[in-house]
Amino acid sequence: MAVKIRLNRMGAKKSPFYRIVVADSRAPRDGRFIEIVGNYDSTKEPAVVNIDEEKALEWMAKGAQPTDTVRSLFSKQGIMAKFDAAKHAKN
Repeated sequence: MAVKIRLNRMGAKKSPFYRIVVADSRAPRDGRFIEIVGNYDSTKEPAVVNIDEEKALEWMAKGAQPTDTVRSLFSKQGIMAKFDAAKHAKN
């Protein structure tokens, strides 16, 4: 089972916001998910991003792969740098 960290679209037509969720890669985009890790609202200026850093790092340590969009959000929040540092500290 491949686990992904990806966006789950919510909200009304023409005014979306997104949950950042951990889901099986075979599940539909807005379907079943394992856990909510945060949320992202691109309609606000500046964009609002709330991420539970501990959960995100924990899932990535277990092997969950973030999608390209989520990876860029994590990079802007500094989560990818912490993950890389933790990975290199183990070796």
